[in-house]
Amino acid sequence: MSTINKDEINKFSKIADEWWDINGKFKPLHAFNPIRIEYILNVTLDYFNIDKNKKFPLKNLKILDIGCGGGLISEPMSRLGANVTGIDASDKNIQVAKLHAKKNNLNITYLNTVPEDLKLQNKFDIVLNLEVIEHVENLDLYLSSCFSLLKQKRIMFTATINRTLTSYVKAIVGAEYILRWLPIGTHDWNKFIKPEELEKKLTDLNFSITNLTGLSYNPLFKEWKKTKDMSVNYIIAAKKN
Repeated sequence: MSTINKDEINKFSKIADEWWDINGKFKPLHAFNPIRIEYILNVTLDYFNIDKNKKFPLKNLKILDIGCGGGLISEPMSRLGANVTGIDASDKNIQVAKLHAKKNNLNITYLNTVPEDLKLQNKFDIVLNLEVIEHVENLDLYLSSCFSLLKQKRIMFTATINRTLTSYVKAIVGAEYILRWLPIGTHDWNKFIKPEELEKKLTDLNFSITNLTGLSYNPLFKEWKKTKDMSVNYIIAAKKN
């Protein structure tokens, strides 16, 4: 069994050269990044009882960034002091990520692999699944593989899109066809997952949900914010029991 969806890998490999172009195909992710980093950092500092004023607050924490793409989350986590490993099923993405990290003198381990094939003796303190699960095959295998890569009592962040009429209108019709923020065909609405469905899958694996919040875009201020509205984007922090 495998979590690889070859069509999805090819789709992102074709535009891999644009990962670090803030006005390119990944412009929406660049805009999305600050709120993702803020959320991950705040939950992590609170969970591990870390002083937020430390220069490198994530020092000594091992982070696995799954579906890392060109390194948009891996690099900020590394700059915050974490020991980061980024994995992606697209070799093109990994090559782009390696080159960009080298240019910026960042020591990040990038591997062209998938979670079920990652056999490491030392597990991770944090696993990041950000905008990944709506692109994988065999979600149950994917999540169980993530569980096995995480240390006991450590946390996983999963960000994805809800399967609602609102998400179809905003994330597909609006973002892909009208505003052209994303290439047409980036998302398949049928692969979106409702928060309660994801929560059940996680709790069945022996995770406990520690935080759940919606993320919404304010077109007036052109920024993302945390919200109680989870009709489109949401993020879950879950602890491995």
